[in-house]
Amino acid sequence: MHYLFIDTNPKMVEAWEAVFQDETNVKVRQGDLTQVTESAIVSPANSFGFMDGGVDYAISMRLGWDLQTQLQKQIKALPEGELLVGKALVIETGDALIPYLISAPTMRVPMNFNIGTSINAYLAMKAALIVAKTHPQIESMAIPGFCTGVGRMQPIIAAKQMHQAFQEIEKGEKMDFADFGASQRYHFKLNPTGMLYDY
Repeated sequence: MHYLFIDTNPKMVEAWEAVFQDETNVKVRQGDLTQVTESAIVSPANSFGFMDGGVDYAISMRLGWDLQTQLQKQIKALPEGELLVGKALVIETGDALIPYLISAPTMRVPMNFNIGTSINAYLAMKAALIVAKTHPQIESMAIPGFCTGVGRMQPIIAAKQMHQAFQEIEKGEKMDFADFGASQRYHFKLNPTGMLYDY
């Protein structure tokens, strides 16, 4: 699998270049996600499949608004009735240059409260990688910055979370915790700006 990390934000690009520099199957570029030619692009969506804001708006303008209709139909058919953060879906676009869209929610609804301090970029990245790697027709994917737009996550934190997910899913470096404390330290390391307790 080949990966292109692409975003219009130069700070996001700089952060990716720092954390993904040793990954041979990864390219990083500043630019427009909707202008690539890859097997799939990733939509950093919301849980209810609305694609009328931010990156999703650009995707809808490029690939057609029927994608939103298709996505919402699949989401409504799920047992949960929503696509949870940490899950992803693949839909066909009907486009010759970008045949597939991966919807990987970075937030339940569009919001910025607590997103910047969350581990949602990590969860969304894991979900996107899992569905891409198990899909027989997806050989390459283009991925934008997660949680850094509306969610206001710091680009370097988003990049590190996305890289951790990459190590676990793409490279098979699964976590193995000796005790609860180790898992808690791991969680906090994913986003040091977050809180474990509020008292």
